Amino acid sequence: MAIQWDAFLIVAVITWASALFIVGAYSLGVRMLAVGEDAQRSAMPARLAAYGCFALCGLVVIFGIILIVPSLSARILGA
Repeated sequence: MAIQWDAFLIVAVITWASALFIVGAYSLGVRMLAVGEDAQRSAMPARLAAYGCFALCGLVVIFGIILIVPSLSARILGA
């Protein structure tokens, strides 16, 4: 059995990039919630931005689960 190093490298890079994206988006969402609570003006735009960041994190996680689980991948993506 031979290891396909190019495929391994692609998976490793995508894993690192998606992990950094999820952590960055979540931390930005937490920061927006904190800014919304401390703001002297309306907190609604900061809250909407925070909830958007959290929703984006959730979508990325759900897509990752779909890619990992073979039955979901076949049913949803047709792969």
